[in-house]
Amino acid sequence: MASLSLAPVNIFKAGADEERAETARLTSFIGAIAIGDLVKSTLGPKGMDKILLSSGRDASLMVTNDGATILKNIGVDNPAAKVLVDMSRVQDDEVGDGTTSVTVLAAELLRTIIAGWREATKAAREALLSSAVDHGSDEVKFRQDLMNIAGTTLSSKLLTHHKDHFTKLAVEAVLRLKGSGNLEAIHIIKKLGGSLADSYLDEGFLLDKKIGVNQPKRIENAKILIANTGMDTDKIKIFGSRVRVDSTAKVAEIEHAEKEKMKEKVERILKHGINCFINRQLIYNYPEQLFGAAGVMAIEHADFAGVERLALVTGGEIASTFDHPELVKLGSCKLIEEVMIGEDKLIHFSGVALGEACTIVLRGATQQILDEAERSLHDALCVLAQTVKDSRTVYGGGCSEMLMAHAVTQLANRTPGKEAVAMESYAKALRMLPTIIADNAGYDSADLVAQLRAAHSEGNTTAGLDMREGTIGDMAILGITESFQVKRQVLLSAAEAAEVILRVDNIIKAAPRKRVPDHHPC
Repeated sequence: MASLSLAPVNIFKAGADEERAETARLTSFIGAIAIGDLVKSTLGPKGMDKILLSSGRDASLMVTNDGATILKNIGVDNPAAKVLVDMSRVQDDEVGDGTTSVTVLAAELLRTIIAGWREATKAAREALLSSAVDHGSDEVKFRQDLMNIAGTTLSSKLLTHHKDHFTKLAVEAVLRLKGSGNLEAIHIIKKLGGSLADSYLDEGFLLDKKIGVNQPKRIENAKILIANTGMDTDKIKIFGSRVRVDSTAKVAEIEHAEKEKMKEKVERILKHGINCFINRQLIYNYPEQLFGAAGVMAIEHADFAGVERLALVTGGEIASTFDHPELVKLGSCKLIEEVMIGEDKLIHFSGVALGEACTIVLRGATQQILDEAERSLHDALCVLAQTVKDSRTVYGGGCSEMLMAHAVTQLANRTPGKEAVAMESYAKALRMLPTIIADNAGYDSADLVAQLRAAHSEGNTTAGLDMREGTIGDMAILGITESFQVKRQVLLSAAEAAEVILRVDNIIKAAPRKRVPDHHPC
């Protein structure tokens, strides 16, 4: 009878790798916790920035403290770390803010165990829900809530020194949307020069392009045709073929035929009864000359985002064929004119069909400052748009986290068995967020968090961290407010991501693809 070998059998290809049980868990934990440690120093109003420097010929520099931006631009190989990176991206897409908080909370939760976790998450969510305040029916209080939320969001960003100015800009821009939440109607333009305090909100639409030569620079009651079509066939472009002629006169005939073809196309466009033509592609000299002769303003090379947003705010549609003018929906606005911002000329559309459309013009000394200001403002706009849809708010400054931690601790005290240990660890993870905020500000976090915990135990449910004074303060009086949607998404996403990582007991890595040298026939 043949004997059976008990030696392990390798079922993977050569070069493949497998990690099991504790080794797999340890690898997951180390990668995910390292990601949390990377971004936790950016948390809170006193958080630090990171410099991201790319390598290679086109090396670029980025200065930011936005968690999603940092994680998006770093190379990650660890599978658990990739889970947290993807989670922060979802957080950014869903609610626009809380990307650092959700990563740090998930990393802290990984320091505990999974048993009793879901009960703790449920208790935390119910505590958060019961603490939410809704002023949606009171216009004055709701506007103040929006101002407080925008201020809280911007307090941890580059714009914190101009917080009042940008808070007002963001709230006015979002309230113009009249509850639609369509952030595409808010256009952000970055222009070098001046300071951040020179940034302003323009009630209209600005296009960073130039009007064609010998064309009207100002048009009232504009009828606009927005197109994506080639306007460069006045040049001979016959690819993949040769044309032989026996004289220069024949070349002139070909050029004339091309010009006639373009002239016919321009005439078809003019039959739409327009006085402004905006094209995503280039407009060459000859059609530009024809538009000028017809008294039509022609704007070329408006990028794809530009024509899409223009179609939205002017009420038009993007056309590519012009045989049936009756089927084309034209855009409209009361006035188109050239304006100067700094040393640049831009085209200003006022009185557009979409009345809520507006443009925020950002000014700054360097491109890095402008880029970070745009990211910061985008976060504030996203949070405000979510709050307009769901007007519930909660208090910031670590207040909500401590409130949830207190509810989870009470649940743990009533729970028999090992699940109570997991719940205590869950509460400890929630308390780590105000701890990190205090640490980043240089204060004694152990003392502050102990005071904050005692205040909540005594029933002071609006107590939080006052990072200006380094003490415990009343968040309701200080106006430190956050969106309920953001806090809820942070809690649920962090718990789900950490649970996914904790359930891993096996990591299988595919064998690396071998490079095959090129074989030349010579």
